[in-house]
Amino acid sequence: MDKLIESPWVMRFIALFLALMLYASVNIESNSPSTSQPPPLLGGNSSSTDQNTVTEVPVTTYFDQENLVVTGVPETVNVTLEGATGSITKASKQKDFEIYADLTNLSIGTHQVKLRHKNLSQDLSARINPAFITVSIEEKVTKSFPVEVDFLNDDKLEEGYEPDQPIVNPNSINVTASKELIERISAVKATINLENAKETVESDARITIYDREGVILPVEVEPSVVKVTVPIKSPSKELPFKIIREGELKKGLSILSLEPDPKQVTVYGPLDVLENLEFIDGIKVDLSKLTEDTVLEVDIPKPEGVNKVSPETIKIKVDIDEQEEKSLSSQTIKEVGMSSGKRFDFLDPDSGAIDVKIFGAPSVLKDVTSDDIELYINLADLSDGEHEVAVQVNGPQNITWLLEQEKVKVKISTAS
Repeated sequence: MDKLIESPWVMRFIALFLALMLYASVNIESNSPSTSQPPPLLGGNSSSTDQNTVTEVPVTTYFDQENLVVTGVPETVNVTLEGATGSITKASKQKDFEIYADLTNLSIGTHQVKLRHKNLSQDLSARINPAFITVSIEEKVTKSFPVEVDFLNDDKLEEGYEPDQPIVNPNSINVTASKELIERISAVKATINLENAKETVESDARITIYDREGVILPVEVEPSVVKVTVPIKSPSKELPFKIIREGELKKGLSILSLEPDPKQVTVYGPLDVLENLEFIDGIKVDLSKLTEDTVLEVDIPKPEGVNKVSPETIKIKVDIDEQEEKSLSSQTIKEVGMSSGKRFDFLDPDSGAIDVKIFGAPSVLKDVTSDDIELYINLADLSDGEHEVAVQVNGPQNITWLLEQEKVKVKISTAS
């Protein structure tokens, strides 16, 4: 064995074998996959690529907008950008590129169109979804339509209130669309909310276009907003009015006639208020300021709780004439208000009658007789005994009077 080891050929064979093993080991290591990246060369350039989908990118359509109508173009699309990360980030945030459909050279009809982009950074590519769209190109038509008014919550008006004929300004609008859409139009409407309305409602209202099935049509409207006025009719009642004469005419003058125009006014308001009104009070005429025939314009007072009075003013025609005098002798004085079981006797005058002078225009006095002048005394709540009681007078309009005595003396006693 020692001789075999000491042989130079054996040693040479072993050395060759070891060299071959070392060579094979080095080659195997260099050819194995590596997970580490070599460092970049000094001064070299490095770049990375990425992709991102930008959603809801608006679509611009190029066509003859003055004469044509286009349908089928989506409002927005999704765009997938691919390229340098920095450029993608900028484009995604700013959306400074444009997606468009160019229809400028297409004829009337239906077409399949490819969507394109522009103003996109040169180091980016784009995929548009959808890439192709089907569009319909039609001739633009404009037609005028009247505006109808729909009332909303008119069932919530208070009892007795109701809407009157609405006034729309302008009362017609122009609709621009394709001929097919124009032919589908069934109604052009403005809607007004009347909830709790008690007086005229004025509001701007948006125009909505409907087809026969009540579907809203996407058409161009001019104007798109109109002004609507809705008068609200409230419960009403016609009432006469009472004219109060204040002051006195200049001596020697008398009222020939005092005629209001109109003779009644209309009041508007809640039903419970109107039910308690019988006439309008508070209309006054100051006679001390009148010296000749005149026409007065007088405001009508509005009763409490009433919304409106119509008309708000009336005219009162006052005719004045020279005053004359007429005497009526022994006008009987009547009693009112005496308690049951009582009796009375006149003490002064014991006849129970007095003379009366009446004053007025000649044409008024000539028709006044003794039967037109009523004298009475009110004996209500008077106890037994003697009393002085004021004489009260009822007589025709436009005359005045002078009593022989303003008070009379009576005696009240228990009836036997």
